[in-house]
Amino acid sequence: MKPLGAILAGGQARRFGSDKALAALDGRALIDHVAAALAPHCDGVILCGRPGEGGIPDRPASGLGPLAGLNAALRETAERGMARVLVAPCDTPLLPAGLLAALLAHGGSCFVAQLPVLGIWDAALAPVCDAYIASGARASMKAWAAHAGATAIDWGAPIPNINSCDDLSRVTGFFP
Repeated sequence: MKPLGAILAGGQARRFGSDKALAALDGRALIDHVAAALAPHCDGVILCGRPGEGGIPDRPASGLGPLAGLNAALRETAERGMARVLVAPCDTPLLPAGLLAALLAHGGSCFVAQLPVLGIWDAALAPVCDAYIASGARASMKAWAAHAGATAIDWGAPIPNINSCDDLSRVTGFFP
């Protein structure tokens, strides 16, 4: 069974200056590039952190960073009766298919060491993530991954992450 795909698209994009999920790269929104990369590997793709746009809200609330988006994705995956969720942030429009395949081939929860918001997670971790956030523990993806016993996968090649307009300029024109 394929996993559910989830795009983390909450956040305030302070460094970018506007809604980076909708920023255009070669004629398409960043979020559309990520959805297209996830779609062949997943049985559906959801949008986390954008409830007013057909997505689901971060859990337990917005403003808690990507971990709240992951928590929402874990809960949605569990509620759908699916085993795993493949998660990617909205600002990684150039996801290598080989990387996604490597994550999928891993038997348990794992994440990309260089970009911990990118990973695959077992849905059974939903209540563990709820409890972790409720405990007031550090809401970083690396701290959560260590707590959850997830494996760090070293991809070994850069994965462009768009955090500023300069970052977007550097990858513009990448697509033929």
